[in-house]
Amino acid sequence: MKTRTEKDSLGKIEVPLEAYYGSFTVRAMQNFQISGIKAHKQYIKSLAILKKSCAAANLKLGLLDAAIGKAIIEAANLIISDNFAQYGKSKELFPLDIFQAGAGTPFNMNMNEVIANIAIIKLGGKQGDYSIVHPNNHVNMSQSSNDVTPTTIRLATLALLDNLEYEVKALSHSFTRKAREYKDVVKVGMTHLEDAVPITFGQVFYSYAHSLDDASRRISAAKESLLELGIGGTAIGTGLNTHPDFKKTVVEELSKETNFKLRVSPDSVQSTWSMAAFTYASSTIKALAIDINKICNDLRLMNSGPQTGFAQIILPEVEPGSSIMPGKVNPSIAECMNMICYQVFGNDTAITHAADNGQLELNVMTPVIGYNLFTSIDILAKGMKMLREYCADGIIVNEERCRYLLERNPIIATALNPFLGYEVVAELVKEALKDDKSIREVVLKYNLIPLKVLDDLLDHIKLTKPNMPDLILAKEIRSSKEYQAYKAEIGK
Repeated sequence: MKTRTEKDSLGKIEVPLEAYYGSFTVRAMQNFQISGIKAHKQYIKSLAILKKSCAAANLKLGLLDAAIGKAIIEAANLIISDNFAQYGKSKELFPLDIFQAGAGTPFNMNMNEVIANIAIIKLGGKQGDYSIVHPNNHVNMSQSSNDVTPTTIRLATLALLDNLEYEVKALSHSFTRKAREYKDVVKVGMTHLEDAVPITFGQVFYSYAHSLDDASRRISAAKESLLELGIGGTAIGTGLNTHPDFKKTVVEELSKETNFKLRVSPDSVQSTWSMAAFTYASSTIKALAIDINKICNDLRLMNSGPQTGFAQIILPEVEPGSSIMPGKVNPSIAECMNMICYQVFGNDTAITHAADNGQLELNVMTPVIGYNLFTSIDILAKGMKMLREYCADGIIVNEERCRYLLERNPIIATALNPFLGYEVVAELVKEALKDDKSIREVVLKYNLIPLKVLDDLLDHIKLTKPNMPDLILAKEIRSSKEYQAYKAEIGK
């Protein structure tokens, strides 16, 4: 391999002749060969947007030569538009592992070097001739990795959360449609994994939709906390080596580039060391994953069987469920979504510990924070799209099975408490279970409530709504000789 020799503060080092990165990137590649995972595509784009905006701000403030500033902006635009094929592929330009030196300095310098070398070519030079455009002096002007990295994570997270928000709302709409479709189908409710009072599938699916709507509101709040930028704080937030108007100017440029209503942080020292905005975003995503995980558990339980389980719903068949049992079909989509949620939980734990490990004026753990945050958003958004398209949209409620289970279940006797009293109803339920009869059959056996009245009291839809007991009717029932005789019998 042909090389060129570059010199930095550590000495001379050989760099591939045609490479658009430089000495810093080569050293980082040698030092950090850990996971093989490269920077997220959105992180690269957001970092290029930041470099472009910084160059534009420095030009406006008269700090950067016009030709150099223009070349830097043009180079950044190629990266932003993903239109740099003539300079190599992304993995060739940005080859660094996500596990690297603290504060993301290698990522920052990798971008500085690539932009500088593309700009050098545009100005008629050759790669490595930093007398034309310098990675530190020109591309990194008025910046430090310590303000660049947190700012870039904010910008990338904001962009990625847009897609997650879309998927949250789309899945909410899917469950809303199912709620309308099955609004009058009643099933046995479950608490403690035991039979409970009835509920409609409309209520079940609406509750899923509402949980997603709540998640969408929390995501919007998390995005709001990410809009404050510490760029311009340089090394520790004090703004050393920056123009007094740089912060304001660069944030204005970033707002134009991203269409986000970005703001200058009121305290760039705090913005340099505090990871609170990232932990808030991560906890919001985790909270969404917790609810999604619960919903998937519900779907798996209600789909279980079909002969020996609940069999209350039928999930779409997406693949054969067994390598040995012919005809078996598993809830594969929901299972995959469960695993995605568990990964999100783990990512949040990593973010929490990394955010907790700041010291004095800096938290150096930003690369691992960014990686886990981007991963959580990505896999959750893609998982929710999968869940919607291949599962939720195709749910079928087994109405006949639900009706049978409800009618045979003594738990609906709860509706009779105001008329017969808790103790009497408890005895009736025990007999129904013992003799495998419906509660309706047992109540009629002792003539405790007339058939027409009983049918009304045990109406499935009425059992799922608030209702005021007819106290006059209750008094009449309790004063009947049949009731008095039954109560006396069970009281012996």
